[in-house]
Amino acid sequence: MQSAKICNYESIAFTPKSLQPNAVVGPPPSAGAFKVKPSRPTAFRKFYERGDFPIALEHDTKGNKIAWKVEIEKLDYHHYLPLLFDGLRETKHPYEFFARQGVHDMLEHGGSKIIPVIPQLIIPIKNALNTKDPQVVCTTLKVLQHLVVSGELVGEALVPYYRQILPILNLFKSKNVNSGDGIDYSQQKRENVGDLIQETLETFEKRGGEDAFINIKYMIPTYESCMLN
Repeated sequence: MQSAKICNYESIAFTPKSLQPNAVVGPPPSAGAFKVKPSRPTAFRKFYERGDFPIALEHDTKGNKIAWKVEIEKLDYHHYLPLLFDGLRETKHPYEFFARQGVHDMLEHGGSKIIPVIPQLIIPIKNALNTKDPQVVCTTLKVLQHLVVSGELVGEALVPYYRQILPILNLFKSKNVNSGDGIDYSQQKRENVGDLIQETLETFEKRGGEDAFINIKYMIPTYESCMLN
């Protein structure tokens, strides 16, 4: 009888806690895949604070806008556009406003000047997406959509850089910024990450030429073509 009791105690001692009666199992440890990474001070902020950007804040009946001190078409796109893209990581006013609006203004007036600058834009784009900050990611996705339609061949010129741009989009593709009642509000403001990623990928496919879809599919296996279906 004594040996039988010893065996019984040993079996209990080696039973995993999760299988023991009344055991409390905690949540699995977080891998941190969606953890926001703090952004370092941007080169854009440094240049702006030094007064190197020919811009000022202007108020009108529609809200704030940038007052450019020179014609946008005459700007050095190789110098200013990468710095503005670097500023997409900013979340504080006025840096966030100037960077975001400055990018859209330059893309609107850039034309043929944009394609030669694309290689310089990839690292700032990647850095902005890698912050995993929903606000920054949404801002960057809207800029990417504007970028690919800003010139005739810009979308095709971006295809070789999908491997650097798309991994974060693959991570966030099924993630929404808000939940519950917040989803409707975020959709109205176009701040739903999942929806914006889908829009961006479809724009990439439409503007990226014949190699766009297969390259998107390689990086984001769950993506379904908006043109083949």
